Amino acid sequence: MSAIKDFGFVRVAAAIPQVKVADCMGNAANCLELIEKAYSRQVQIIGFPELNLTGYTCGDLFHSRLLIQNAEKALGWLLEKTAQMDIIAIVGLPVRCGLSVFNVAVVIHKGEILAATSKTFLPNYNEFYEKRWFASMPEAQRDTLLLCGRRVRFGRNLVFDSGKVLFAVEICEDMWTPVPPSSTEALAGAQIIFNLSASDECAGKNSYLQSLIMQQSARCIAGYVYASSGFGESSTDLYFGGNGYIAENGKMLASSERFSFDKQLIVSDIDVEQLSADRERNSTYMMGVSYAGGGDYLLHDVVLPPWRAETLVRSVDSHPFLPTGKEAISDYCSEIFNIQVGALAMRLKQIHCEKVVVGISGGLDSTLALLVAARTFDRLGLSREGIIGITMPGFGTTGRTYNNAISMMKALGVTIREISIKEACLGHFQDIGHDENVHDVVYENVQARERTQILMDIANAVNGIVLGTGDLSELALGWCTYGGDHLSSYGVNTGVPKTIVRFVVRYAADEVFSDEVRPFLYDILDTPISPELLPADEAGEIAQKTEDLVGPYDLHDFFLFHTLRHGFTPAKIRFLANTAFAGVYDDKVILKWLKVFVKRFFTQQFKRSCMADGPKVISVGLSPRGDWRMPSDASYKEWLDDCDRL
Repeated sequence: MSAIKDFGFVRVAAAIPQVKVADCMGNAANCLELIEKAYSRQVQIIGFPELNLTGYTCGDLFHSRLLIQNAEKALGWLLEKTAQMDIIAIVGLPVRCGLSVFNVAVVIHKGEILAATSKTFLPNYNEFYEKRWFASMPEAQRDTLLLCGRRVRFGRNLVFDSGKVLFAVEICEDMWTPVPPSSTEALAGAQIIFNLSASDECAGKNSYLQSLIMQQSARCIAGYVYASSGFGESSTDLYFGGNGYIAENGKMLASSERFSFDKQLIVSDIDVEQLSADRERNSTYMMGVSYAGGGDYLLHDVVLPPWRAETLVRSVDSHPFLPTGKEAISDYCSEIFNIQVGALAMRLKQIHCEKVVVGISGGLDSTLALLVAARTFDRLGLSREGIIGITMPGFGTTGRTYNNAISMMKALGVTIREISIKEACLGHFQDIGHDENVHDVVYENVQARERTQILMDIANAVNGIVLGTGDLSELALGWCTYGGDHLSSYGVNTGVPKTIVRFVVRYAADEVFSDEVRPFLYDILDTPISPELLPADEAGEIAQKTEDLVGPYDLHDFFLFHTLRHGFTPAKIRFLANTAFAGVYDDKVILKWLKVFVKRFFTQQFKRSCMADGPKVISVGLSPRGDWRMPSDASYKEWLDDCDRL
């Protein structure tokens, strides 16, 4: 596979060097060692801790002319040593400008100083007395610095623009303020924030720090690279644990080993294209630009080192609709289930309805719809007998699914009706002149439409509504019969992807319903996904397995997430899928089903354009009234062609 330079990734690093307090050349040597290591790992931008060339804990030595001079000499030496390395580095040192000394971050690249900025908010409490030594950035009397024989730009309103990515810098305490500089830097366009920090350790502080970093990256819809001082800083009154973190839009991508005595390099890839897509869709973000400012920042042109990697160092989640961790998944499924229950309850209350009709196949989707209905009736104080569960055996119904459907309905205490559709379908075949031995799309869809007709008619008879069972993944692929299972009065599953349905049913089995129901739910969970519209095999088992026909749902849900959530190109989705499913599916299989997804997603839009009402339960949806609006006759040619551009 070729390099991924066109997919919007930027490789960044947080460097935690060993420190020798007041030994500027020693610190510069440690700094160089990590820059060289980062360069060998294809890092494009690396950030160091606050005042890393002197050490943060120099105290009143910051008033020493010798320390300031030696820090500048160390920076000059570092510029010389990195002149042949195409990597941007952000280093910290004290710098005298006019009448004051400033806590400065200097951005360097290939032996040159691009620009410098300084800390804005200086702590003056507990053991921190920075105002004793430094001036704040707004107090600067000049907008340039004479540093290492060069006149360089100096200011707080700096955003570095490479064309591909914009980045900015803040220093330590700046992040802890009510309106951090990174907030307005992000509004000015910065997609990655580097924080040069020296944060001491206190019991319990680190969890808050991590939360702060993730929250700031989420509010700014940005990448956040945080590097804090480590082993070697003075322990006279404080201890520094060497925390390095890389976050992206609320998610922690990489972190250092706390309390390590060794130098560390924390590397990850930030998806700038994804951040840009999220900002484009977020109208309140752009309102922030107009209300809170950001336009007073100066863009400083830089040349971003080229992307040289062929693989990512960050992980790509193969199930992006799911959170990570057993407890998180359980909480997530609880939220989804309760959203479904609450939405159905609202609809029933609003239309003064106490009856619902559900077609029960013994499969996952209809099972989830029935469980939602049962819980809703419980919450509303209605008898479950008002739920009419109808099983409609057809030509492909197997004993396993039939028995599970009947047993589950009995255990739940709903009203059970069994209506075979075989004779009605045979009569219809005769009416339209179709050979019942030809098992084509007519043969299948006649059964689906017959079932829907039965459900609708019985709903009329009992003054109830038909509860739809189709899920989000089926809608995306158009894997439903128009005028058949595509229709309902209200669809409780329309916002739930197929890969999530299984988890929600398992949650309901384990946490909501009784022991009498649980065994049947477990067996349904183990049953292959099938519409059961073709006759069973010789052993009486399911012959028509959906994923053999349309493709694996874990792949399709992966494609769907990145199409809806980020608007990624098929080529990028293909690359990400190869990373996420390495060892599970090869590129040939991924490409095959990606093309199926693209074609079906475009050509089946007409089914989504007239889908029934149903609640949105996750971050994306396909409702034509809300999340997704698309013409039904859009061409898929360019998207299909892009599948091959890896």
